[in-house]
Amino acid sequence: MKLHEKPDKSEAALIYCRVSSAKQKSDGSGLESQEHRCRQYAAEKGYTVEAVFPDDSSGGGDFMKRPGMVALLAFLDAQQGKPYVVVFDDLKRFARDTEYHIKLRREIANRGARIECLNFNFDETPEGRFIETVISAQGALEREQNRRQVIQKMKARIEKGYHVFYPPVGYRYGKDRMHGKLLMRDEPVASILSEALEGYASGRFASQVEVKRFLESRPEFPKSGASGEVHPSKVKEILQRAVYAGYVEAPDWGVSLRKGHHEPLISFATHQRIQDRLAGNVYAPARKDISADFPLRGFVQCDDCGVAMTSCWSKSRNGQKHPYYLCVQKECASRGKSIRRAVLEADVGAVLRAIQPAKQLQHLAKAIFDDIWAMRFVDAQDAHRALESQISDIERQIEGLMDRIMDASSATVVAAYEARLEKLERQKLELMEKVENTAPEKADRVSAFEPAMEFLVNPWNIYEKGSFALKRVVLKLVFLEGLRYNRKSGVRTAKTTFPFKVLGEIFDHESGVVEGASL
Repeated sequence: MKLHEKPDKSEAALIYCRVSSAKQKSDGSGLESQEHRCRQYAAEKGYTVEAVFPDDSSGGGDFMKRPGMVALLAFLDAQQGKPYVVVFDDLKRFARDTEYHIKLRREIANRGARIECLNFNFDETPEGRFIETVISAQGALEREQNRRQVIQKMKARIEKGYHVFYPPVGYRYGKDRMHGKLLMRDEPVASILSEALEGYASGRFASQVEVKRFLESRPEFPKSGASGEVHPSKVKEILQRAVYAGYVEAPDWGVSLRKGHHEPLISFATHQRIQDRLAGNVYAPARKDISADFPLRGFVQCDDCGVAMTSCWSKSRNGQKHPYYLCVQKECASRGKSIRRAVLEADVGAVLRAIQPAKQLQHLAKAIFDDIWAMRFVDAQDAHRALESQISDIERQIEGLMDRIMDASSATVVAAYEARLEKLERQKLELMEKVENTAPEKADRVSAFEPAMEFLVNPWNIYEKGSFALKRVVLKLVFLEGLRYNRKSGVRTAKTTFPFKVLGEIFDHESGVVEGASL
């Protein structure tokens, strides 16, 4: 509000100006031009402008949702008994809804003020009020027509698989040569969200609170406020949104879930697992004792009792922290006897370094891989056909439900059919995604073989250079079960998984090397 001094003998005026959006305010200087014209009008009439009340949002038809108008009415309340003229540029700026136009006129009149418009003369005769009502109704009609056209265009676009609303966190709008305006990954936030969603689906994060803490720990992720927190409702919204799986929907407009054109952060199957967890249908516990500082925690077992070891940081007298693994099982002979992290992890590393097939077995491994790939390719084609058959069956069920909905007369029955229909549609989408990922091309064999051979030849190299999550994966792929560790003798004989076991047995048989030696 802008306050100005006025002469003693002149009629007091208040100026109200409004634009429909902040963009109009910044791009078109609408508020300034309106105020300028209103001041010229007031000067011609001999009015003294006491205050200006601007609004830069439409507030719909309800004038009580506009801060500027609320402030104007409050100003009039504070100046009871003093007559004012409320000046505005155009009748459409006053109220674009007929009902609210009449109410606002009454509210201002009840406060002893009158209104004047630059392009309309208010006439209190029956004919004048009729014309005023017609013009107000015309403005309301234009607003509703514009709103309908915008919704129709947005609905048509979302039906074609395009997101049309404000971009969700992790995405931004960009220009695509084929699709035009399209959601695109907004890095590094997109990768952070992908990790959070995958972690919740797999059970790495046992609750929404753990997802919240993870997001808050990443400085690149946008926070809710200066406190650096992510609001719990934001976490739940992120977990529920299908847009992160590459799908779009608009239930309020009758647009069902469908595949979008933007790049997904997770698969639809992962999204479904998240929804099952949110609904309480799946329990995927995450070990609370796993820390990035101790990749072997929970995997290495105490040799005396067979229970997984825990870990801790111990502070010395000089305040320096030291990492240890230890067993805390009651009645265990090794209970509370800590093992330095460097010692235990070096022993496990030595075992991993020893698990390497000899050069002459790498050709054998390649031949085995080729045979397995050929068999899996045939299996994948069979699975592909089976999935297509399931999709056809679901489509028949959907068609049958549509017929039942058309014939049903009970609202309860229709609602039940629609709920079943939505469930079938989601099942169909999940199967369609599986179809896309089934039956790999034969050309993919090379890209799949190289990382597989790298892992077989040197799992230690991948473990040493990998992230915490990758270290855990390597341990599970190499060892059949957790490693038993003795405080005096180190790692006990480890049981390896099938690939390493087969290669080891072949090599032992041909070379006479005893079990436990390097492959």
